[in-house]
Amino acid sequence: MKRIATILKKHSYIKIKLKKIATNHFELKAKINGTKGRFILDTGASNSCVGLNLIEYFNLDAQESETKAAGAGATDMETLASKNNTLKIGSWKTQKCHLVLFNLVHVNTALVQHQAKEVHGIIGADILQKGKAFIDYNKNRLYLKKKQSK
Repeated sequence: MKRIATILKKHSYIKIKLKKIATNHFELKAKINGTKGRFILDTGASNSCVGLNLIEYFNLDAQESETKAAGAGATDMETLASKNNTLKIGSWKTQKCHLVLFNLVHVNTALVQHQAKEVHGIIGADILQKGKAFIDYNKNRLYLKKKQSK
């Protein structure tokens, strides 16, 4: 039987290493608009997010948003939105990454309490869908499908 990694590579998938952290989340490195960051992979988050305090760090164009954020014990949080950002994870890239910006203090407080490092944001289901993602939980790998040039 062929290994899943071999099959995915044949179908133009890119392999990205995931790091399991103390909270049992997967952490990964990514670049937004050319700037490196540390992110949690969260299949339950509908949108990818970045901390409100990182607008300048990632060179984001923040706009008002009607969306209220909820998660990890916090609800009804005010948000901003940033559209059409470049996101690069490994060699996978999209130039139409829409981000929700909100206060990540509750997320980072929980991480620090579990002896994990703070993160810049969350990679959510929107990116996983865009990249036609496969997650290999056994080998701590994320696979994203490379976009075909036209």
